[in-house]
Amino acid sequence: MRLHKEGRFIILINLIILAIIIGCINLIDSEQTIYHLIIYGVLFIFTVVVVRFFRVPLRDCDPSDYQVLSVADGKVVTIEEVYEKEYFKDNRILISVFMSINNAHVNWFPISGIVKYVNYHEGNYLIASHPKSSEENERSTVVVENKNQQAILFRQIAGWVARRIVCYPKEGDIAEQGKEMGFIKFGSRIDIYLPLDADIKVRLHQKVKGKTTILAELN
Repeated sequence: MRLHKEGRFIILINLIILAIIIGCINLIDSEQTIYHLIIYGVLFIFTVVVVRFFRVPLRDCDPSDYQVLSVADGKVVTIEEVYEKEYFKDNRILISVFMSINNAHVNWFPISGIVKYVNYHEGNYLIASHPKSSEENERSTVVVENKNQQAILFRQIAGWVARRIVCYPKEGDIAEQGKEMGFIKFGSRIDIYLPLDADIKVRLHQKVKGKTTILAELN
């Protein structure tokens, strides 16, 4: 496991603030009491939570032209046929993965191919599990087309806690299945739009792992 580069500055600021708080507490009362220990314990737990949030699990990935891997860690909250109106403008199978604050929040490419479309949308900060968050929240949409000319759309969606989406690819880039493509800070959701004939391999409420769990197989 390693720390993601998006978290280094935040962790540094967190440590500086903690040092200031501890320094002020000891200036007010240098005698160590049970209250000091409680405060130290709370600050330590908070720091551990922040550091864990920016962790990047070290996992192997066996690239496949037919398998669609999970973009993120989390829980499957939606599997349904919907109309995708931003890019495909037709019906697709939507799989939504909700990422809690306990999940690693790095995102990976679900398939290999050419990045055909990238678009960032400003928006609101509804709870990421809310159905309307896919259209109303801050979000980034990416479409990757594999060598068989099968395209997958996936969308990073900010939640009510998240305040920044990081999306690295640009149109025309080469996407490699299992490689990092972005990060969402503090609670979020990923929507993956698949062809109607895709063979879905996950079930509702199943916990999934990014770049490891097979969401579907393409025909």
